[in-house]
Amino acid sequence: MNRSKSRLIITLVAAAVCAALAAGGLPRLVARDQVAQQTAALSKPTVAVITPMRAATQQELMLPGDIQAYQRAAIYARTSGYVKAWYADIGTHAHSGQLLAEIEAPEVDAQLDQARSDAAMASANYQIAKVTADRWADLLKKNAVSRQSAEENISIMKAKQATLAAALANVKRLEQLQSYEKVYAPFDGVITVRNVDVGALIDAGNSGAPAPLFELSQTDRLRVFVNVPQDDAPYVAAGTKAQLSLSQYPGRTFAGTVTRTSGAIDPRSRSLRVEVDMDNPDGTLLPGAFAQVSLTLANANPGLSLPANALLFRPHGVQVAVVDTHGVVSLRTVTLGRDFGTRVEIRSGLAGNEQVVVNPSDAISAGQAVRINQHPATSA
Repeated sequence: MNRSKSRLIITLVAAAVCAALAAGGLPRLVARDQVAQQTAALSKPTVAVITPMRAATQQELMLPGDIQAYQRAAIYARTSGYVKAWYADIGTHAHSGQLLAEIEAPEVDAQLDQARSDAAMASANYQIAKVTADRWADLLKKNAVSRQSAEENISIMKAKQATLAAALANVKRLEQLQSYEKVYAPFDGVITVRNVDVGALIDAGNSGAPAPLFELSQTDRLRVFVNVPQDDAPYVAAGTKAQLSLSQYPGRTFAGTVTRTSGAIDPRSRSLRVEVDMDNPDGTLLPGAFAQVSLTLANANPGLSLPANALLFRPHGVQVAVVDTHGVVSLRTVTLGRDFGTRVEIRSGLAGNEQVVVNPSDAISAGQAVRINQHPATSA
């Protein structure tokens, strides 16, 4: 009887313990296990990854440009005097060789008359000396005069000849100076500045720096100067296509071509001076204007490209976070190339088949375990 009671008591105690565990202990154990699993899951951050793409072979580079006339000349007077007349005002389309103004220079005219008279007198003296020298040379052949006397007359004739040459050269100089009384256009263009009026005194620089009479600009063809940043300079060469846009002509572009570069980087701006030539037959574009120049840059050997938000700027340089097949992060130092705006070119540091983390956190580090998002990021 006592044994039966003992077994009954043990059974009842065991049932009570099982009931207690079922009522409160077991759910707590299950909850603890779930918390542990959640904690383990949260210890591995979820990241989005992307595979690098091949960068574009062409890039549109937009830069400010300075439009200048293809030729521009300040026209000065070469002789002093007074303005007799002028025939071209600002805005006049002048042709090469067209008369622009006339200058009265009576002093030059008088000097030319005097020089011509001096040349005529020198010519007469030379003729007399030549006749005398010839006669003495004939007498010397007959031994009728001494050799010294004959050579003296020949020397006098040569001196008169040199005097005549100097007088003729002076006449030619003054004739040239007189021709400067008429001012002509050196090339086809538009008069942009006129600084003369009838009766104005013209100083050709005898008493200081002279002022130009006119300024002439060739506008049917233009030069556009652009400063290309050092990083893009290797991709700009003669023949590169360019498109110009101006704010006063919305929606309209003007075509041009790079014709030459300076061939050196300016140490002050770290840029390459580039000249774009373009036709302007209707005179739509004006010299001195500002334009936006779009250059089509070609790269025969482009690198890889990544979204700009995949880059990490660390003390050791620009890096990207790469996830291997085991979900472990490694940091790769990369070299940047061209900037495409939302994407950047990677010149070195990646092979092209890596899984690169997009928009990584600042705390990401090498060796960290992560989980890859099952919905991968699309390329921007």
